[in-house]
Amino acid sequence: MNIAITGGTGLVGSALTGYFTAKGHHLFILTRNTANKQDKENITFVEWLQDESVPEQKLTNIDVFINLAGASLNSRWTKRRKKLILESRTNATREVIRIIGELSYKPKVLINASAVGYYGVSKRAVFTESSPSENKDFLQSVCEAWETEAAAAESAGVRTVYARFGLILDNKEGALPSILLPYKLFAGGRIGSGEQWYSWVHLRDVVELINFAIFCDQVKGALNVTAPCPEKMKNFGKTLAKTINRPHWLPVPAYFVHRLFGEMSTLITEGQKVIPRKALSLGYHFSYPELDEAFADLLENTDDTA
Repeated sequence: MNIAITGGTGLVGSALTGYFTAKGHHLFILTRNTANKQDKENITFVEWLQDESVPEQKLTNIDVFINLAGASLNSRWTKRRKKLILESRTNATREVIRIIGELSYKPKVLINASAVGYYGVSKRAVFTESSPSENKDFLQSVCEAWETEAAAAESAGVRTVYARFGLILDNKEGALPSILLPYKLFAGGRIGSGEQWYSWVHLRDVVELINFAIFCDQVKGALNVTAPCPEKMKNFGKTLAKTINRPHWLPVPAYFVHRLFGEMSTLITEGQKVIPRKALSLGYHFSYPELDEAFADLLENTDDTA
């Protein structure tokens, strides 16, 4: 297959690139700067989002388009940063739609990134792909606008999937190293009330679920990319502590987290219980359905290296 991907150097993009090239597929990675990147046997870098770039001229016979582009959420959400978070996603997706419109050979599927933030936050509700949003907050509005832009691909006859990512667990990048650090320093514990839900997913299942969505024609619309067993923060922390043989004892008040991170603290102190009903109903088998299994894989020997 020929696969075009934006955001190809991020956590998910890098994992997908390694996974697909190992299977012999060719990756076309769209990037703002190709000058410092060297093409490889199964990887071609294509310039985009520059004034004179015409990426569609190099994207021939694309079977799959994966759009992961967007500014990181992991910084204080100033007014300027919130504008960047929103516009980086909507502008990139709008350009993906324009490119697809220019291609004579249309991709069979567009996998467009989104997030479980689409549902808003709740300590009570259980969300599946058919659930409405619980409330309207910044992340919900970003996800809604993001998916709305991607929906235009459907009118071009392209099967469109909104991959709503949960908390992605990886031992080198993403949220887990930051969550792990206080535990390694014997200072880990409950954050906020501990009752907030963390809808997590192992990076391996992220990659394999995207691969599943590519080949399963029944996957369309929203797809929750989360493990089937979300956990409350208090249990998440206890499981983490047990895995690396550290105590879970020092609570961090939500007020302190909010003062430190501002509105971005909602990623830590709030959450939503999300179930991947569509993936399960279509027969996807998770490599890591349980949190203790995921931590055991990711954090083996962590206690020896602290």
